Amino acid sequence: MQNTAGFRQAISFDDLLKDNEHIVIVDDDNMIREPLAEYLEESGFPVLEARNAHELRQVMVRESVGLILLDIGLPDEDGASLIPELLVGHPGTAIIMLSGVADLHVAIDCIRSGADDYLAKPVKFNEILIIVKKVLEKRRLVFDNQKYQADLEQANFRFELLHQLSLKINSVHLTTSELDKVLYAILVGITANEGLRFNRAFLALFDGNNVLTGRLAIGPSCREEAADIWAELQGTELNFLDMVDSMHGCMDRDTTVRSIVEQLSIPAEDTGHVLVRSALEHKSYLVQDGQCEVDVPPELVTLLGERDFVIVPLFSAKRPLGVIIADNYVMHNPISAADVLMLELFGSQVSLALEHSQLHHDMQSKISELQEVTHELEHNKDLLVEAERYSALGQMAAQMVHVLRNPITSIGGVCRILAKKINGENWGRYLDVMIKETARLEGTLSDLVDFVSQVEPEKTVAPLYPVLQKTLMLVQPTMLKQDVKWEIDLDGDDPEVDMDVRQVRQMFLHIVRNGLEAMEEHGGVLRVVGRVQGDKVVVAIKDTGIGMAEVNIARAKDAFFTTKTYGSGMGLAMVERIVESHGGEFNLKRHDQGMEAVVTLPIA
Repeated sequence: MQNTAGFRQAISFDDLLKDNEHIVIVDDDNMIREPLAEYLEESGFPVLEARNAHELRQVMVRESVGLILLDIGLPDEDGASLIPELLVGHPGTAIIMLSGVADLHVAIDCIRSGADDYLAKPVKFNEILIIVKKVLEKRRLVFDNQKYQADLEQANFRFELLHQLSLKINSVHLTTSELDKVLYAILVGITANEGLRFNRAFLALFDGNNVLTGRLAIGPSCREEAADIWAELQGTELNFLDMVDSMHGCMDRDTTVRSIVEQLSIPAEDTGHVLVRSALEHKSYLVQDGQCEVDVPPELVTLLGERDFVIVPLFSAKRPLGVIIADNYVMHNPISAADVLMLELFGSQVSLALEHSQLHHDMQSKISELQEVTHELEHNKDLLVEAERYSALGQMAAQMVHVLRNPITSIGGVCRILAKKINGENWGRYLDVMIKETARLEGTLSDLVDFVSQVEPEKTVAPLYPVLQKTLMLVQPTMLKQDVKWEIDLDGDDPEVDMDVRQVRQMFLHIVRNGLEAMEEHGGVLRVVGRVQGDKVVVAIKDTGIGMAEVNIARAKDAFFTTKTYGSGMGLAMVERIVESHGGEFNLKRHDQGMEAVVTLPIA
């Protein structure tokens, strides 16, 4: 036997065989088998021996074998005939054939049958060691290549899934049902064998009350169903989201994970809790044996029933959204840094879906608000025309009453006096006609005044501030045209008032219009302030117009008072009557830069 100590010291064989794997020497010649076994053991290989094909089969059943040194001339079978059987029953096992005859054709047949190499006896042990090393290195490269191929296929699946989810998120309006579907698909991807291979995944999101609350969970039963369905869909045109659609009611059947996720509820104020902290800090935490770099609440470990898990944050540019918790509750496989990184990629998709859904929800809310405002504007577009008409009628009625009533009353009175003093039949008939016609004119004037007078309000309990806000929307074009800026400050909860909404809106419109008329030439600021004071709500509307002389303020609400400075007079009279019919008060007063109209109404 040659001195090969130096050679053996230069080579490390630790990574050539897997854990618990052996080399099996199959030869009926003890003079070859035993020294070779000793030599290989001294070189660091675990070695087993077999004298014939029968013993080899027994060894293959009991032990894990990485390489077989197989003699062709076995006493019970031809060694070459065992090659197909070994390759089928134990794929991945390397085979080196040993033969006492240097026959090239036999060697070629063995290699074609699947043997890795062929050695003719006698052969030096150090040469056998070199061949063993080369064959095992080749075997290791094959295994590494298979692993890389599997990793590439798995990575391809993961990125394909992420791509499908991105397309789904960006191509549809994520309603609540669509969002749940995407979130569920992501959790399935996290737990599927073709995905991240976690055993369980939990999703917790911040709700409207800023509480981190459990939303969805995937457990072992759903994971197994996903794997079965995925296997059935291989080679079809269905994608991953189609597979998720096939999982009918899986979430409802996995009561264990559902009961866990339903118990997740942590207020955002609890910033020391690892789940809240992860979301707020946008940082992932890998918990091992119930511990990580920050404190982990024991009750969380107890709830999950698992001491090793990973927490990945979900967040947008504006706010934290929640967390994903994943573990290997069934298999107890270790969680690597690569697993955490991939889970963060899936978490980014969850964040994107949540943010996209929120944007869709906000957009729908804005659309609804605009539709409501548009409908309100369309419904009340005649309000401005009616207000103009009402103002004109009020001014006309006031002028007609002033100009016509006194002369007509005088004429009628004189005619009645003459009718009493003149006895002539003809003169009496003429005077009767004059009396009747003047009475008719007086009635016509009264009818005109009654026409523009306020009708009885039809009251219902409704919020006041929306009425005020929608009134301002009606005059916004006029404000822009006159370069008038407006400020609104409505304090406290929206008070409800027992009111005729139409009349109250018309009342506010007249006040605002009067303020705008006062700022018609130079622009200004219209400030609206609402305050709840006890059982009343006070609305003050201030303008920075030219104001009104103190001497005219007391007459401004008079039905027949009119000036160019502050409206027609009839409008303010109507405002006062509407306020009084609602049990409130209406006042006008000057301030430093204009006028202030104050309306006080009782709260329902």
